[in-house]
Amino acid sequence: MPDPIVSVFDGSTFAVSDIRGDMMRSDQSHGFFVADTRHISVWRLYFEGRPLDSLSLADVDYYLAQFFLVPPRRALFASPEVSIIRRRIVHRSWLEEISVVNHRNDPLQAELRLEIDADFADLFEVKAGRIRERPVVRRAEGDELSLRYRSAGFLRETRISTDADATVSEDGFEVTLELNPREEETLCFEVAPVGAPVRSGAIGNPPPDGRPAFDRTRVALHDELDRWMGSAPRLDTDWDILANVYRRSLADLAALRFYPRIRTGEILPAAGLPWFMTAFGRDSLITSYQALPYVPELARGTLRSLAARQATAEDPFRDAEPGKILHEIRFGELTVNGELPYSPYFGSADSTPLFLVLLDEFERWTGDRELVRELEPNARAALEWIDRHGDRDKDGYVEYERRNRESGLRNQCWKDSWNSIAFADGRLAETPIATCEIQGYVFDAKRRCARLADEIWGDAELGRRLRTEAEELRTRFERDFWLEDRGHYALALDRDKHPVDSLTSNVGHLLWSGIASVDHAAATAAALLSPPMFSGWGVRTMSSDETAYSPIAYHDGTVWPHDNSLIAAGLARYGFRDEAGRICLALLEAATGFDHGLPEVFAGYDIARTRHPVEFPTACQPQAWAAASPLLFITTMLGMRPEGERLEIDACLPSPITILHLEGVRGRWGRTAAGAPSDARRPPAVPGSPGPAFREAVLKCPPDDFRMEP
Repeated sequence: MPDPIVSVFDGSTFAVSDIRGDMMRSDQSHGFFVADTRHISVWRLYFEGRPLDSLSLADVDYYLAQFFLVPPRRALFASPEVSIIRRRIVHRSWLEEISVVNHRNDPLQAELRLEIDADFADLFEVKAGRIRERPVVRRAEGDELSLRYRSAGFLRETRISTDADATVSEDGFEVTLELNPREEETLCFEVAPVGAPVRSGAIGNPPPDGRPAFDRTRVALHDELDRWMGSAPRLDTDWDILANVYRRSLADLAALRFYPRIRTGEILPAAGLPWFMTAFGRDSLITSYQALPYVPELARGTLRSLAARQATAEDPFRDAEPGKILHEIRFGELTVNGELPYSPYFGSADSTPLFLVLLDEFERWTGDRELVRELEPNARAALEWIDRHGDRDKDGYVEYERRNRESGLRNQCWKDSWNSIAFADGRLAETPIATCEIQGYVFDAKRRCARLADEIWGDAELGRRLRTEAEELRTRFERDFWLEDRGHYALALDRDKHPVDSLTSNVGHLLWSGIASVDHAAATAAALLSPPMFSGWGVRTMSSDETAYSPIAYHDGTVWPHDNSLIAAGLARYGFRDEAGRICLALLEAATGFDHGLPEVFAGYDIARTRHPVEFPTACQPQAWAAASPLLFITTMLGMRPEGERLEIDACLPSPITILHLEGVRGRWGRTAAGAPSDARRPPAVPGSPGPAFREAVLKCPPDDFRMEP
């Protein structure tokens, strides 16, 4: 079976086909998906009654793919006399051009047939491979084929039209081609889901400039992508790998822009292609944080959109409680009719504190106090959720346990697979579970909201209370999570408050949030860069010494780029700049194994074993927080941070980078340049070494400066 190719533009519309451009019933991943429903399940082109062979494929941009095809050859070395070029654009609706070229010196008459069907399957059915039969109404009229499905209040329809002189039936389109010698004929089809934004239309009505609809759409999307790329800072570096990864990261984020139905004009990053093309609380928040200095509009859209969907009441089916920030929202039939809880689903314990972290970070970079005032009620509700509902047993920690036992997530931290929270001996922790990084996020959120209370909300009493609670949390956390006998922090506390003692990448997030103590930071850095944790391509999610470890276990031994970006930022925060640079460099080099675009996750094999990063079989690519990870790596290497009305730079570059400069960094200062001085380059850190303990400046910084003082 040929590998699928995906073409996508907006955050809820994508097409998956084989390398010929065909979508077949035999491959359940194929189809044209809009808002979690498969609007086309079969789309197969025949020439003279036979399917075509692939010569080549050009994945031009995220919204455009080209397929170069020929009829099956009757002899091994026979030269094709006809070629067929399919060009496909997916942008809310789907436009497809089919050009047939007669290479002969004789006239050609041939039949072209396009087989079409739709099953209107819910995305979750497609993922599970269990698709129920639906009564689809098919109607062929004029130049249009309509496929329609209705069930109670759920209605979806797909309309396919063409500019060709075609015979339309309930099974598709047939066209008789009559080509002169060396002649070419082009047909255009449009697939428009009902309820999508206005169709590109005009298939049969070309504008005065004479350009067909396909070319007009392609030029418009190309220009729009250029504007997006041009709005980000311009990167200048002498390391070509970094330049290529930076461009790919921005393009992938453009492909993942999601336009929520709840706010017109706002954008936020969808989580990942192909199965997570929707808003995810945790993913969208972390992605927006990573990308803030580059494309701050993502953070604004994420904050406002998630605030608009913040829970206001208890709903066990959706794991909702007042003040909680959503985990995931879906629009397919199984959600609409109440079979699944994603309308939205609130099963994450970290989205709520991360919402508060991003709110403060957004104001620090942009100076937009109006948004902070607008979202003050949402922030206060989130703080209330942390203390009232997040801390289930009032022990001072945020725990999670699903209330929806049938379809809720067992683990509701970022490692949300069922087996991700395991003891060193392999036993799974029982819920309620308090993972270490969530306590760090809460610590950070309260410190940040204390500043917002003092400086913007005019509530000094709230500020004092939040600072006190944060310091009490840090003291309590050191007592309960530090494992003296193992020399690292516990992954979590289980139902009985026993420390889950496996060594995992979660401890790196404690440096990012600032909850880790000065006394234990060096040991944490050493553990993260030790051979069992550091594969050479990045920090593994779990140490290879643990019983549950596997290099191809989703959260128990793989390497996640976003995880590493937060770890690197945390190491740099505590003064471990060489170690941070080593992680940045490893992940950027790993990106060369994935066409310069980091995937969601890849295997945790040691670099000495594979000499090449190994793909994870079901990884999303592009995926939002993986795509944004190189941006945070650049921020970390340059040591960029907002300081009042100016941008501070404290660069430390790993070899082989000697030049790293950004022109046009956006912030409260307008636009400014950020570059590394000539003496900022560092040699690679020795593998496994803890590096310098701390810089004197870090140790001496004022206690209220939470960005530097851990």
